[in-house]
Amino acid sequence: MPQRIVLASASPRRVALLSQIGIDCEVMPSQIDEKARENEAPLDYVRRMAEEKAGSVAGLMPGRIVLGADTDVIMQSRILGKPRDKADFLEMFSLLSGSTHEVITAVSLVHGEQCSLMTSISEVSFREVSDEEMHAYWETGEPCDKAGGYAIQGQAAMFICAISGSYSGIMGLPLYETSELLRGAGIRLLQEKSE
Repeated sequence: MPQRIVLASASPRRVALLSQIGIDCEVMPSQIDEKARENEAPLDYVRRMAEEKAGSVAGLMPGRIVLGADTDVIMQSRILGKPRDKADFLEMFSLLSGSTHEVITAVSLVHGEQCSLMTSISEVSFREVSDEEMHAYWETGEPCDKAGGYAIQGQAAMFICAISGSYSGIMGLPLYETSELLRGAGIRLLQEKSE
């Protein structure tokens, strides 16, 4: 059985994705300031958030392997975080409608004194989304706590005409990068069952 890790996130999607590759985790959300710094590039911001999330929880749980991740939707060099309200969501979705944007997810693993980081960058293309559809999608409640105001694994899938990159990364935890970090920390993901 692989060593149990600590996930510095309250995201049920990340817990489910870790479970998909056989990793059991303890959830301990980080309590960090998630504001972007002035003139901070989106890629630098996402990487810093992942490292700070993992680092803050690792400081509270010495000796444990801690995984932190951050996912953001980037459109025209602008970070589209979780919508503050319906008006914010509608503004975001108007930008995403009929265009292609980036989804960046950084994953950080703290293991003792070592901190490792990997990044996944994907592209997502939306078809044109009507105002009526935007209002109806908001009413589902799905956009409220999602970067960019949508979940690829939810009802928003009907708006997505193409993706390039990591589906799990767009969901919030790129499994290739995550498994590479875990392997680097000595965690065996696939093990033969003993007789």
